[in-house]
Amino acid sequence: MKTIRLKEGKERSLLRRHPWIFDGAIARGGADAGETVRVESHAGEFLAWAAFSPASKIRARVWSFDEAQRIDASFVIAACAYSTRARARFDIKSDGLRLVHGESDGLPGLIVDRYGDTLVAQFLSAGTERWKDVLADALLDATGLTKLYERSDANSRALEGLPEVTGWLRGGPVAGGQAPPVEIELQEHGWKLGVNIAEGHKTGFYLDQRDSRKKFADTTRRLKFQRVLNCYCYTGGFTVAALCGGAAHVTSIDSSGPALVKAAANVALNGFDAARTSFMDADVNASLRQFAVAGRSFDAIVLDPPKFAPTAAHAERAARAYKDINRLAFKLLEPGGVLFTYSCSGGISADLFHKIVASAGADAGVDGYISERMGGAPDHPMTIAFPEGEYLKGLVVMRK
Repeated sequence: MKTIRLKEGKERSLLRRHPWIFDGAIARGGADAGETVRVESHAGEFLAWAAFSPASKIRARVWSFDEAQRIDASFVIAACAYSTRARARFDIKSDGLRLVHGESDGLPGLIVDRYGDTLVAQFLSAGTERWKDVLADALLDATGLTKLYERSDANSRALEGLPEVTGWLRGGPVAGGQAPPVEIELQEHGWKLGVNIAEGHKTGFYLDQRDSRKKFADTTRRLKFQRVLNCYCYTGGFTVAALCGGAAHVTSIDSSGPALVKAAANVALNGFDAARTSFMDADVNASLRQFAVAGRSFDAIVLDPPKFAPTAAHAERAARAYKDINRLAFKLLEPGGVLFTYSCSGGISADLFHKIVASAGADAGVDGYISERMGGAPDHPMTIAFPEGEYLKGLVVMRK
């Protein structure tokens, strides 16, 4: 077993059970990509077993802090089985759910979502890439399914020195036979959503916003929203939720024409009259400014933008972007109206996001009640030792 030894004082995060070891913390030692290494303190004390990644700034990701643990096929199989069983403890009203959430489930760099009878996996680290075949079989065995589609096309693969890979990993076409469908109909909270696992964002859809969509539908129903604005609508999850909640009309904006086509299809899939919706292929920021000039207003607005700050280094620039869209949204919100605003940027903490939204309200001359703080659905957990798992944060603000 190869060993890496840390610089003096660099063991503190590992003693707190944080699973990342950055390149600058290592005094000496190395290994091949994905190979398991023994991690020792500067004094030579055992700290962890980790997967080594020679190309990444995160030079090693911890598998286990137990010195007696062997990192072998049995370990990987057991981790997949445990993560899958854990989801049965959550109250998930959908046949789409996350089964493995990377470091939070002890499988750093592995993301696995289930869409009906199909699994979709992202192998985003050198360690999971090395164990890919064992992981694929273990996941299918744990779920009793036969189909697994790989979506290892995230930008983070390049940071690990890995190429993009997509396609059927298990259960694909055999000997020129017909491939399984990549268009899947997802059931969620009583409504339906079409998902394309080969082309959609992430593994095909934003399952992490499942509970927020339900909250938005319930709030729409309770407060009888009439004019709803859904910004960065993607394939219309919040649009469908608003319509299910009884909204009279929903305006949805996104800069992706293909996503808007799918959003309109999701409205039709749930049997809603297309006249209750309008879709805009446009820039959100520019559209909000145009609405303000035109004197338009809404009694409910959703801001669910893409990741503005992938790391803390981008936080300052991202904060300005978040502040601007929230300031504009507050100006368009009717008194008594509700803003559902989100950040999925890992570089923006929940505390900082609150401050950004507060500053946006002050600049807009608006105050409001924060009725709820939102986060990812429970199948996207964070752990005590890994706060970076809390990438999604949101606020529900009722304008005074």
